Amino acid sequence: MQKIYNILNKGIETLLVIIFGLLIIDVVWQVVSRYIIGQSSSFTEEFARFALIWLTVLGAAYINGQKDGHLSMDFLLSKLSEEKKIGRQKVIQILMAAFSLIVMVIGGGNLVYTTISLGQTSSALHVPLGYVYAIVPICGVIIIFFSLYNIKKLNF
Repeated sequence: MQKIYNILNKGIETLLVIIFGLLIIDVVWQVVSRYIIGQSSSFTEEFARFALIWLTVLGAAYINGQKDGHLSMDFLLSKLSEEKKIGRQKVIQILMAAFSLIVMVIGGGNLVYTTISLGQTSSALHVPLGYVYAIVPICGVIIIFFSLYNIKKLNF
């Protein structure tokens, strides 16, 4: 499980850096084409929106795999004994996995299926929207894996 975690973690890191770099290039090109060339590119706004969606959802999955990476209020948790603290952290991880399963995997999978079956495409890039939204169920599965990994780590 540790080897899969390391590979997945490194892959997501790399993908996040690539997406962020493409987003920067896209936004810079938008500014250059609008103010220097005088003619706005039609695809840059849509690409930036899709890249930001992927960056946000992948970033949320990535941060779930990092130790103490997610935003939390741990004032009450820090007052508990070590045994109760581990128990609460397990409950939190189980709730995160359940949320990811219900909302991201099942709900996101339904969204992807619906948009692909309806044939919806983006207006400027002409990309099927199901491909853009596919990151939601993919990251849901990744969050579930990271939650199970974190629970396993808490047992040791």
